[in-house]
Amino acid sequence: MPRAETAVFGSGCFWCSEAVFSELQGVVRVLPGYAGGTVPNPTYEEVCTGDTGHAEVAQVTFDPSAISYRELLEVFFSTHDPTALNRQGADVGTQYRSVIFYSGARQKEEADEIIAELAREGAFRNPIITEVAPLTAFYPAEDYHMEYFRRNPSKPYCQAVIAPKLAKFRSHWKAKLKAAQTQAV
Repeated sequence: MPRAETAVFGSGCFWCSEAVFSELQGVVRVLPGYAGGTVPNPTYEEVCTGDTGHAEVAQVTFDPSAISYRELLEVFFSTHDPTALNRQGADVGTQYRSVIFYSGARQKEEADEIIAELAREGAFRNPIITEVAPLTAFYPAEDYHMEYFRRNPSKPYCQAVIAPKLAKFRSHWKAKLKAAQTQAV
């Protein structure tokens, strides 16, 4: 495998993001966590107050020979509302903001390009408000957040929010799913 790369996306609840990105071919690992704030090593409880400045994010480690950063950006924009300020569905607060944390000039350029393209195409009814910011630090979430949907599929939040989002994602991105998920569609 060529050298793995990482991408960090905030698209609302990190449980949803982890569930989606984990199913893509070429994705090696997805870690839920926190980025973009001012407090080192924040806890979930601290982030939930909205006072730390962190967003719930997914750190996606991927093989660029199997899936490109551009494709990850396309998944990101197709699986959340990038026009909603500090919210996704019923999840409200700055920790749920739409944000791309880039590592390097190439990632920033690609993020800016896709936002401009989507705006030109009128892909969304409202303007895209996704923040594009440099990644200064990523803090993994607590262990109980790891693989949350896989371990808790019958929890009410998983049934009401994650499962429908995952079903929609699977139908739209069928050709990019790992073999096991293709059969589960």
